[in-house]
Amino acid sequence: MPVNRQVLEKYIGQYLSVSRFRDYCPNGLQVEGRESIARVATAVTASLAAIEMAIETGADALLVHHGFFWKGEAQPVVRTKKARIAALLGADLNLFAYHLPLDAHPEVGNNATLGKLMGATADQFFGDQELGCVGTLSSPATVAQLTARLMSATGREPLVLGPADRTVSRIGWCTGGAQGFFHEAATLDIDCFVSGESAEFVTHLAAESGVTYLAAGHHATERGGVRALGDHLAAHFGLDVIHLEVPNPV
Repeated sequence: MPVNRQVLEKYIGQYLSVSRFRDYCPNGLQVEGRESIARVATAVTASLAAIEMAIETGADALLVHHGFFWKGEAQPVVRTKKARIAALLGADLNLFAYHLPLDAHPEVGNNATLGKLMGATADQFFGDQELGCVGTLSSPATVAQLTARLMSATGREPLVLGPADRTVSRIGWCTGGAQGFFHEAATLDIDCFVSGESAEFVTHLAAESGVTYLAAGHHATERGGVRALGDHLAAHFGLDVIHLEVPNPV
């Protein structure tokens, strides 16, 4: 059944506890479209491809993790930004985006859904705004087994850095571009840290700390949250929700 745009934004904001996060972008309605929403398309990123796909499916709103208006980006609405916003406005399509609140939610968040894929539930948190997670695998796994589990779930082969011939029991993780969290994670009592991306320093820190690092893909590790939030909204409001997959190897 259709839901009013303001009602939907208010509900999501409360459900994700948006107000408690310091973020690098606005969370919530970023581009206003039609007032009544019956069909929602979800995607990881509000790329032009995702916007065009949402329009083709007859969506009233596009719900994403990576939206627009990031802190530090150029403000003029030109080139690619103009094309994306013009497409949204031309179709009267709403754009909702939720960044850190969607990473952190204990049920539908990116970290929660990645933990489920690996067989771990967070019982400890660390890092900026406690976004980093630590938990124990439901059953110990070798690095090869954990890598295969992630590849099966995400369709992308993780990059393995540091010790590869070991058994993992205690694990840390944070989806997306959280390689900077590895400095603190490597000091914790964990066997392995999983994130989306890597960086040059990670190779050396993994080798020297003895903590294995798996880079499973920024896009791949952040599919789960927006899909789970879409499923939640479908169940709560009776909305028609469709997920759009725009391939991204990063």
